[in-house]
Parts: sequence; C-alpha cells; structure tokens
Amino acid sequence: MRDRMNVYFPPELLKQISDLADRKNLSRSAIVEAAVASFLSPDGADRREAAFTRRLDRLSRQMQRLERDVGLTAETLALFIRFWLTVTPPLPNDAQAAAQLKGRERFEGFVEALGRRLQKGQSFLREIPEEIVRQEPVGEAD
Repeated sequence: MRDRMNVYFPPELLKQISDLADRKNLSRSAIVEAAVASFLSPDGADRREAAFTRRLDRLSRQMQRLERDVGLTAETLALFIRFWLTVTPPLPNDAQAAAQLKGRERFEGFVEALGRRLQKGQSFLREIPEEIVRQEPVGEAD
C-alpha cells in the first residue's frame, strides 16, 4: 500500500525530474522516490564521504606532482644560474652592446623553440622520469 503525498518543486527542478524520467523510461514518482530514499539512507553520508575522500586523494596527488615539478624547476634554474655565473667571464665595456644584441637573438630562438615544444605537447618535466628509468644505476654494471 502506498500513501499519497503532494509536494511542490520549482519549475526547473520539475523539468529535470521529467527529463530524467523520460530518458530512463521511469515515472516521475519513481525518480523522486529513489532520490528521497537515497537522501534518507543511513549509508548516504558514507557514500558522500567516500566520494569526497576520493576527490581529496586525487587533488593531493595532483598537488604532490605540482610540488615536485616546481621544486625540480627551481633546482634546475638555480643550478644553471650558478654554473653560468661561474663560467661566464665579465665582458669589456666595448663588447657589451654586441653581447646584448646576441643575447636578445638567442633568447628569441629559445622562446621559439619553447613554443614549438609546447605546441607539440612536449615537456622536459615529463622526460626526466623516462630518462632516469632508462639509465643504468652506477655500480650495477658488473
């Protein structure tokens, strides 16, 4: 036996219920009944918590990858700058203008190469783990 209950829905919600009922070949009452049962279900909160936990875990993994990538980028830049400052001799004043011109030309070439790599979907950070796996560790070549 079923008891009758009259409820009122906003028009946009009623349209969503009707559209879902049409797609699933169910009555609107069956859709609303399933929704209310799910809402009142004692394990509904557990399911929502599990869904949030999965999402948070995924976000945590993404943040860990970002932290690794940013750390790797910062370390790479720091090592390059240290090396460059160590090996680059100071230029005499009369060579400064030519060096700046050559520097701008090289930088433009760098930006173009970077743009081509990004358009192709290539990433230095993605190449690093692949290169590390391919290299044989030192001491295991016996």
